[in-house]
Formats: sequence, structure tokens, C-alpha cells
Amino acid sequence: MAEHVFEQLVFHFRNGDEWTVQHDELADVWISRVTTSYGRIHGGQIQEIHPCKSFKVEILPEADHVKSSDINTGSLEMGMFGRATKYQDIEKMDLVFDEEAKKQVQIYFPFKQKDPSGLDNEYQTSKLAKNGHLYIVIDAQHTVDDEYPRI
Repeated sequence: MAEHVFEQLVFHFRNGDEWTVQHDELADVWISRVTTSYGRIHGGQIQEIHPCKSFKVEILPEADHVKSSDINTGSLEMGMFGRATKYQDIEKMDLVFDEEAKKQVQIYFPFKQKDPSGLDNEYQTSKLAKNGHLYIVIDAQHTVDDEYPRI
């Protein structure tokens, strides 16, 4: 069996929803220029955070599953692919490594508020292709059409 760098990605949306995508449900993933920062927000604990410069992913149709404990009922009806194409609010992602490593790293995505509500990210674009694959790009300079011109 081939070794995986990580076992799953857990996407965190700004409204509190989560979506877990297993390693085998990914066709393509690229996380660029991950750095380490330390910070305190509103007087809370000082935390280690890992912002990235760019993120792109191609997710297979098998990942369009919903665990009712992870999301609100509105997302249950549209599925996770529908949710990811309707809203641009993926805030961060956990890289979950195998059981032996007992390691998890939280990656924060580039974010620019799209409107006064502050929920949607101007830097996030997504598209569902005819083959059923979901493509997501979170990048200040590139869109899903730039990174995946063939879809």
C-alpha cells in the first residue's frame, strides 16, 4: 500500500459547516507556500496558524456526501458540491494525517471579503465539470478557469 502524506481534508466553512474529503476522493490537490504564523485573536490563546498563498483541488464525485452532524439542513438538500459552488465561504482546512502520526495541521486560505456581510471570499472560485468532478481554487491571482482551463 502506498503511503499517503495525509488521510483526509476537513473543510471548514464560515457558517460552521464542515466537509470531510478522504484521500481516495481527491484527483488533484495543490497547497502552495504554507507558512507558520503565531497570533492571538480577541485576547484568546496564542495559536500557531498556517496560512497558504494558494489552494486548488479536483474532487471526485464520490466525495459529494453529507454527514448530517457536520452541516446544516440546507446543505443536506443541495449536497456538498452544490454548497461549494453556491457559496464561496471555505475559510480553512485541516490536513489530517494517519493514526500513527496523530498529527493535524490547520491551513488558512487567502481571504478577501466579497461584500459587507463578510461571508463570501472574493478569492474562491469553483466549478462542477461535466464529468461530475468539483474544482475549487482559492487564490488572489487565479480563478478555477485559469487553473483548470480544460473544464
